[in-house]
Amino acid sequence: MACLEVHKETKIMGLGYVEDGTKIRKEQEECTLDGTVDRKGRPAIRRRTGRWVAGTLILVNQGLATLAFFGVGVNLVLFLTRVLQQDNADAANNVSKWTGTVYIFSLAGAFLSDSYWGRYKTCAIFQAIYVLGLISLSLSTYLFLLKPSGCGDGKSLCGPHSTFEMGLFYLSVYLIALGYGGYQPTIATLGADQFDDEDPKEGHSKMAFFSYFYLALNLGSLFSNTILGYFEDKGLWALGFWASSGSAFVGLVLFLVGTPRYRHCKPSGNPLSRFCQVVVAASKKWRFEISPGGEDLYEVDGKESTLNGGRKILHTQGFKFLDRAAYITSKDLSLQDQGLRSPWHLCTITQVEEVKCILRLLPIWLCTILYSVVFTQMASLFVEQGAAMKTTILGFHVPPASMSSFDILSVAAFIFIYRRVLDPLVRRLRKKGAKGLTELQRMGIGLIIAILAMVSAGTVEFYRLKYAKKDCTNCEGSSSLSIFWQIPQYVLIGASEVFMYVGQLEFFNGQAPEGLKSFGSALCMTSISLGNYVSSLLVTIVMKISSDGQIPGWIPGNLNKGHLDWFYFLLAVLTTLDLVVYVACAKWYKGIKLEGKCGEAEIDEHGRF
Repeated sequence: MACLEVHKETKIMGLGYVEDGTKIRKEQEECTLDGTVDRKGRPAIRRRTGRWVAGTLILVNQGLATLAFFGVGVNLVLFLTRVLQQDNADAANNVSKWTGTVYIFSLAGAFLSDSYWGRYKTCAIFQAIYVLGLISLSLSTYLFLLKPSGCGDGKSLCGPHSTFEMGLFYLSVYLIALGYGGYQPTIATLGADQFDDEDPKEGHSKMAFFSYFYLALNLGSLFSNTILGYFEDKGLWALGFWASSGSAFVGLVLFLVGTPRYRHCKPSGNPLSRFCQVVVAASKKWRFEISPGGEDLYEVDGKESTLNGGRKILHTQGFKFLDRAAYITSKDLSLQDQGLRSPWHLCTITQVEEVKCILRLLPIWLCTILYSVVFTQMASLFVEQGAAMKTTILGFHVPPASMSSFDILSVAAFIFIYRRVLDPLVRRLRKKGAKGLTELQRMGIGLIIAILAMVSAGTVEFYRLKYAKKDCTNCEGSSSLSIFWQIPQYVLIGASEVFMYVGQLEFFNGQAPEGLKSFGSALCMTSISLGNYVSSLLVTIVMKISSDGQIPGWIPGNLNKGHLDWFYFLLAVLTTLDLVVYVACAKWYKGIKLEGKCGEAEIDEHGRF
């Protein structure tokens, strides 16, 4: 398919002609095939929009925004205890509430993006809120909270604060949560929109984009966890927050600079109402019998659906009850002739399949939550385990939290290994023209590596306890086992992220209906959020069962008196069971089938296990 760009020419039958002085020259330029448009709503010209020019700007924007977010979040609990004088329990709860709110706002941002505003407008608005929140936090910290000067370094406490000062602080941090949460799932989807998945070359670039997107996220957090974290730990809170503000502001400017280059997908309206319409319409026709092949189901003419010009979704088997929503009765025919069709009584096949897509994605998504439980141990129990090991190497103290740098380096290394070594190797081993590992296969590999990470962590903890009991008389001190024995478990977690989280981003973006792409990206964030809650619940249950009077439980305050290794092995067993369920769900899963601009495109091929 091609579109014709017209300059100063006279339009004849839709063709453009440009006067070059001696002759009339027809200029024809190819448009994207996935229905994306430019900022003026015209079909997007492939050569002038999207691709890696726009994609690179979005990747840099993501890295800078993530740097800013973790510049605040990584040491927020220390800020609450040192500067605002909260106790450890209250500070931890406040940080948990704040983090959870980020993920709740991600659903709000995805809803607005898919339904009304579109991806670009949603990203721009929420990034502006994000920058405003960071600047407000920096100002309030500098002007009001760090009093007397030099406080907040862990040695000198800051003075009491007024209700206004506390209110301004909480307003600032929750503006940050709103801005970053609403922006995060949408920017990933906007980046994916810059590559036409119906073009083989751009489709391959689209898959690579998700890997680099996750890499940009990790590199941004690496700088925050090391450089900014160091300054903030020394009490230079205002400097750290201002650096975060500057990073987010530069990211916003770069994002806006790319405005002429971006490709856009039009918002498709409220998905909640479409979902309800299918359920109501199907319920009204529960007595009707429909043909197995779906020949008597309703769909609009042409290649575009009713969802604001989006591609049609082809009919699939399964969830037969919902097909009744598209069944055409005599009453529907009568209303159709009068132009009075009601979506609450008759829905299109595309609308029904949109609901089916979500129902099929949910089991896969539920299986990823337990992986997130494993992932969250890196920020909690891994750190506590490291603190109980030998942290002084050649006179230099290694902060236990800094070991997460090995995770980030592992992510960078395995993204390169997968993109440059493993994926090409799999393509060569398979028949000619075949694709590499599918998203579902990669997610399964991520679960397997996560199991190995828990076994590694449990083994290290087993020997740490052995050395601790040998080296100390009362088992209150640290083990003589070096903290660097934790490197394998961090490296394995990083490798699992490349397969699981990058695969997740690609899978949910590719398999979500066109009107719910940002929602698909938000599912990844909510998986991490629920993983935190499930992890907390699991620890509570384990401690309740394993502690009894004289027995402190598996994870006591003094790890030398507990059995953290048993908890790691328990997670390995639970993840193994989750892997079995996941494989069953992946084999059952049937992917979305789209009718593309250049014919039928079965995306099922990318998702099948």
